[in-house]
Amino acid sequence: MSMSEMRKCDLVIVGGGPAGMSAAVAAYEEGLRDILILERDDALGGILRQCIHNGFGLHRFGEELTGPEYAYRYEKQVRELGIPFMLNTMVIGIDKNRVVTAQNAECGIFRIEAKTIVLAMGCRERPKGALNIAGTRPAGIYTAGTAQKFVNMKGYMPGREVVILGSGDIGLIMARRMTLEGAKVKAVCELMPYSGGLARNIEQCLHDFDIPLLLSHTVIEIHGKERLSGVTIAKVDERRRPIPGTEQYIPCDTLLLSCGLIPENELTKGAGIPLDRVTNGAKVSGSRETDIPGVFACGNVLHVHDLVDYVSEEAVIAGKAAARTVLGGGEEQSLNIALTTDGKIRYTVPQRITSPEDTTVYFRVSDVFRDMRIVVRDGEEVVYKKFKQKLAPGEMETVLLPRDLLEKVKTGSLSFSLEA
Repeated sequence: MSMSEMRKCDLVIVGGGPAGMSAAVAAYEEGLRDILILERDDALGGILRQCIHNGFGLHRFGEELTGPEYAYRYEKQVRELGIPFMLNTMVIGIDKNRVVTAQNAECGIFRIEAKTIVLAMGCRERPKGALNIAGTRPAGIYTAGTAQKFVNMKGYMPGREVVILGSGDIGLIMARRMTLEGAKVKAVCELMPYSGGLARNIEQCLHDFDIPLLLSHTVIEIHGKERLSGVTIAKVDERRRPIPGTEQYIPCDTLLLSCGLIPENELTKGAGIPLDRVTNGAKVSGSRETDIPGVFACGNVLHVHDLVDYVSEEAVIAGKAAARTVLGGGEEQSLNIALTTDGKIRYTVPQRITSPEDTTVYFRVSDVFRDMRIVVRDGEEVVYKKFKQKLAPGEMETVLLPRDLLEKVKTGSLSFSLEA
């Protein structure tokens, strides 16, 4: 296939990780057959290939699996159903007419005219360059995911004396992994006054291994010329600024960064799809359709999930909706309900609801809250309430809005808030 030839396809899925494969299987089960998955890596599975720890699949399969086992369940389905996929294939552009431009060694640059597209590119880690840490630029500084790939897939040990900046889930899991491999993890420093990871990971990865978690601390200087020799950490105030006099030098040869994940949305931006400024993902309807008709988004490219099970759930919604769009039985779009939030709830996904059907709304909170009610209002009228003992930014929350509630919305918007 060359640049001059234009292949046609009913559904192109960008990304062959858990989101892309789940969407493909869901679309196939809905009756669609002309599906193509484009994956830039040399195998399906995405980030799960390097996540050899367990804890995956409890919601989806009712059993505990490792990352590769979870990915293989979907890869097996993709292969058994005969869904075609292209590996080592980089998508370099998508336009408003749903024309996908991609390249690989075999075909060179080629184009596909798609009736529908599912964006499932996942996310990337925030690198050192985005953190503005003072000091030299020695070897020994890695993002936690890079270190995870070195240890779990390549068999390389990044270092022996480790400090971790940030308490996201990958950082917590790598604190345990490095300890099991014989390294000494001296501290996990977290800028915020709370951890960004799941409670179970704090318990199983830090507490079980006596690794100190220093909240409201950050790295303020990096030391070392050729190789990292140590870091200076300091306590921060409520405005996240280092407090003079609290500096502490920790000798180490490795600094792992677990400072947040960024949805991989360059293709989305290039297509002119509006992004949500909080999630950094596309703005979508309940069926995960973006502002370009026929283009859907799901998984970590839409918003960062805690559990891969939720990624698969969301991908099923997008895959089915894409299939129904092609097969003619598209969503009944009789509603146009905007979802808004107060400051305590940072965002919702979806951002709008267009179909009168039971809809699960995902959201995250901005701080740690205890004994609060999640309240949904239609204007002044309270239409939904749910009590939670504890809410934390590291844990995604969900609210199920039933169809009959959505059909009765009078004001055209639902506001989500937290109240004591």
